[in-house]
Amino acid sequence: MTDSADNRLQARNDMAWAIAVGGIGAVLFAALLMFSWHFAATLFLLFAGMLLGVGLNAMTTLLGRLIKLPHALRLTLVCLGLAGALSGIVFLGGTTIAQQATVLSNTIKSQLGSVKEFLEQHGVDTNYLDFTNAAGEAKPEGTGAATTTTATTPATPSPHGLPGAGALASSGGAIISQTLKVLLGTVSVVGNFFIVLFLGLAFAAQPSIYRAGLLFIAPAKYRTQATIIVDRIGDTLERWLIAQMITMAAVFLVTWIGLAIIGIPSSFILGIQAGLLAFIPTVGAILGGLIVVMASLATGWIAALSAFILFLGVHALESYVLTPIIQRQALDIPPATLFAFQILLGVVFGIWGLALALPLMAIAKVMIDHFKTEDKAPAHAA
Repeated sequence: MTDSADNRLQARNDMAWAIAVGGIGAVLFAALLMFSWHFAATLFLLFAGMLLGVGLNAMTTLLGRLIKLPHALRLTLVCLGLAGALSGIVFLGGTTIAQQATVLSNTIKSQLGSVKEFLEQHGVDTNYLDFTNAAGEAKPEGTGAATTTTATTPATPSPHGLPGAGALASSGGAIISQTLKVLLGTVSVVGNFFIVLFLGLAFAAQPSIYRAGLLFIAPAKYRTQATIIVDRIGDTLERWLIAQMITMAAVFLVTWIGLAIIGIPSSFILGIQAGLLAFIPTVGAILGGLIVVMASLATGWIAALSAFILFLGVHALESYVLTPIIQRQALDIPPATLFAFQILLGVVFGIWGLALALPLMAIAKVMIDHFKTEDKAPAHAA
């Protein structure tokens, strides 16, 4: 009887301990989800810095196959080469890029206006296409009159023909507000760029230290498995980034040369945006093709049709030539699964989620494949 009572007491203690551990784990998991949700932008920023570090380390490793130099010196050569290439592009084509960017922006705005006018003529509501802040347009007559009366009352000019104090204060406040918005936006973008750059250089300079620190966090019991997973993730991301850079360069060159042959203005800047958007699979190609076709409409329907055929050719080159040859060994994810994951992260986290969906899915795939292999091994052994 005593043994039976002791067994029941032990069973209750074990159950209470399991419930407590499960509850603590659920609370910690919920807290982790809340933390990730509230600080998603910061986490994506850190992940982008890590990706840059992986890319720099991959190029440094490739350079090491050609030149037998210390890691730090090879990384310095890679950074100097990238900085020199970027500076050369800005120095030699900076004016052309700025001019073509202005022309492209005006062309896109004009084409959006033409599309909006066409839809309105055919009875389609186009309020969702109105990107301008035309607060004084399309208002009811009574409301507009009342608003005009109210707005003009404090702005009555002084007897000397100068604006009143109220008008000056209102205009000054609006100017200061817009200036602060522009400054804060610029500081945010530049700050994020330097954060990613610093993190990338730090990761690439001493990758072994950060790898050892990451493995140190894992429990000693699972450190062997963690080592395998971390190494596989690093190898997968390196191969994917190298393949992605080759793909982006090919898309840029083919788009630029093709549009230049067709005679589309701003062909260079359109090639740049197509190459950059090629970093985002599927969605990036669609956005790049849409921008190219809309920019080509100003030249004529024949040019737009030629640009559309060029877009189909570039997309076919990327999907059926470059990706199978270059990226088959780097990453193999079904297109529908990748597209669904991109849309999900894009809706939830915005541009960060859309741009970084593929590397995040690559990490998840490596972990899933590892645990599937671990599950199959005991079954075969049995």
